[in-house]
Amino acid sequence: MTSPKRLALFDLDHTLLPLDSDYQWADFLARTGRAGDPAEAQRRNNDLMERYNAGVLTAEQSAEFMLGLLTGPEPAELAAWHEVFMQEVVMPAIRPIATELVREHLNAGDLCAIVTATNEFVTAPIARAFGIEHLIATVPEVRDGRYTGRIHGVPSFQAGKVTRVQQWLERMGMTLAGFDSSFFYSDSPNDLPLLEVVTHPVATNPSDVLREVAEHRNWKILDLFKDMQDAKS
Repeated sequence: MTSPKRLALFDLDHTLLPLDSDYQWADFLARTGRAGDPAEAQRRNNDLMERYNAGVLTAEQSAEFMLGLLTGPEPAELAAWHEVFMQEVVMPAIRPIATELVREHLNAGDLCAIVTATNEFVTAPIARAFGIEHLIATVPEVRDGRYTGRIHGVPSFQAGKVTRVQQWLERMGMTLAGFDSSFFYSDSPNDLPLLEVVTHPVATNPSDVLREVAEHRNWKILDLFKDMQDAKS
């Protein structure tokens, strides 16, 4: 079996999905009365999103709230809640144009992975829905079969995404430099560290900041959800 010659990496939130799965998961728990104090959960969720968009949120600050949401319920109960979340929130948001982008890379024989700061619990079923086997996400710590609310290892956030991708490839006996071509699709300037080390950075549904960077550096810009953006304007 020959090794793939191309690597395709995808951010998830606002890149393959026209929403933020982390934010939506917390919102879902609050709306359905599954997050303790719903009003406080909504307040903290909105505050974290504002800080993330401003580029001043750390992985640890996000984890304190987001991973804390996993600590109370039994794992089986969490899994049942997530099935409802997938059906009510995520699946209706998956657009054919995004699945086709993934399918093009898979059909070409590229090694594909989703690389996201959102934690594995939330994103593993979403990766499966896109047909992507490999997921590089922030790993929630588990002890005695329960989530602790802390991060295990290096969070998949900002420069941590580069570290996690390198670790993943090393476990398979590969390196980033070993691919003829490497792609990374992302909407966020938080992902500049990984965008800067692939051969084909693609600013996908980019924020204003990333769009400006991409234009200055002559990176490809891909607006997957342009019709949706135009409808909102």
